[in-house]
Amino acid sequence: MNHLDKLEAQSVYIFREAFNKIKNLGMFWSFGKDSTIMIHLARKAFMGKVPFPLIHCDTELEMPEVYAYRDKYVKEWNIDFISRMCPPIETTDPTLPHAARVAARKTGGVKAVMKEFKFGGLFAGIRRDEEGTRAKERYFSPRNSESQWDVKDQPPEFWDQFTTDFEPGTHVRIHPLLHWTELDVWEYAKRENIPLVSLYYAKPYHEFEGKDYGGAMMRFRSLGERGITWPLASPATTIDEIIEELRTTKTSERAGRPMGADEDESSFERLRADGYM
Repeated sequence: MNHLDKLEAQSVYIFREAFNKIKNLGMFWSFGKDSTIMIHLARKAFMGKVPFPLIHCDTELEMPEVYAYRDKYVKEWNIDFISRMCPPIETTDPTLPHAARVAARKTGGVKAVMKEFKFGGLFAGIRRDEEGTRAKERYFSPRNSESQWDVKDQPPEFWDQFTTDFEPGTHVRIHPLLHWTELDVWEYAKRENIPLVSLYYAKPYHEFEGKDYGGAMMRFRSLGERGITWPLASPATTIDEIIEELRTTKTSERAGRPMGADEDESSFERLRADGYM
């Protein structure tokens, strides 16, 4: 087995372990590269069909290309899809920075979905290499009934021995991509020919969100809502060029997203503790 085969096998095992041990599962789909890779892995784990619904908590601030991608592949992949509107920004903590308040709307959306469908576990496409708070996660991460996460009370996970029995009322987040890197995701997408949102590929942006980039080529490395996510300078227009760029770049994957950047990590940890993805 090569490196990608091992990553895939571990993720498929986590999917199947969760399916066997946790009742009433769902999976977040943000339409980004990580959660879309999860769909592909879930289909491999369960003979071509994802046996649980995919969930989108909608702020109505996704980019047009993202909504078009969603509509195309919900139909093409025959997905059981749940979409719910997030509460307005006025319901969020006013002490948070603006970008974090936009993200906190999704926390409210997640809690509403949990209340409506009473999921025992939700798959999320986070990776340890994305940022410091996510590096503290487990593959099977318990939350309380309000989806709140206690980073100091996480079960140990040694030698692929996962805790899957939790107290009644516990909600579990399952992270099949926790051991992957950004480069792994792109190499796997190339190998498996997985279609991704066009915004990941560089285009000339003479002007974007009121900023003049002088015709520079730019692309998104991480997709988020309009107004709190920006493209980064990059000449990479193909998947091969993206892979080569990632082998040498020193720029953070989330450099185009103020929420979750180093200077705002405390806000991000507050959001994740309260149930954010």
